[in-house]
Amino acid sequence: MTQKDRILNDNIPNIRPGSTVKVYQIIKEAEKPGKKMAKEEAKKEKIQIFDGLVLARKHGKEPGATITVRKVVDGIGVERIFPLHSPTIKKIEIVKQGKVRRAKLYYLRSAKGKRARLKSTEFVPKISEKKPKEIPTKKKVEEKKALEIKSVQEKREPSEKD
Repeated sequence: MTQKDRILNDNIPNIRPGSTVKVYQIIKEAEKPGKKMAKEEAKKEKIQIFDGLVLARKHGKEPGATITVRKVVDGIGVERIFPLHSPTIKKIEIVKQGKVRRAKLYYLRSAKGKRARLKSTEFVPKISEKKPKEIPTKKKVEEKKALEIKSVQEKREPSEKD
């Protein structure tokens, strides 16, 4: 299968260098050597989240596009390269966006202290799953007020009869 034949992921956000992202990757559990597993156990999958800073994005919008993500674990820098259109990538979520003036941020590998910080820009994630709120019309507002008044009157009536 050539790269042109691969199916492109449509749900990839606009990832740029300086973005802090969470990459949700599907990991298939491998069989242990010398141990036979049932068919159900062999198909086990889990989602592993790798969150870190995007150092580089390569190959633009083509099927072989990749991002390099870096995070520091126990004082040790860990970098992973993720193919954006891989079937193992379930989703990529942008946590925050940094303001940078370079296309590749490899200098952050050796930067310490203040040099390792990025200025942040205001980032508002797109929320497409939620339905837009209905704007109440004048008629709906009047109906709601009438129902509230009616319920208040019903509560008062039994106390007046006693």
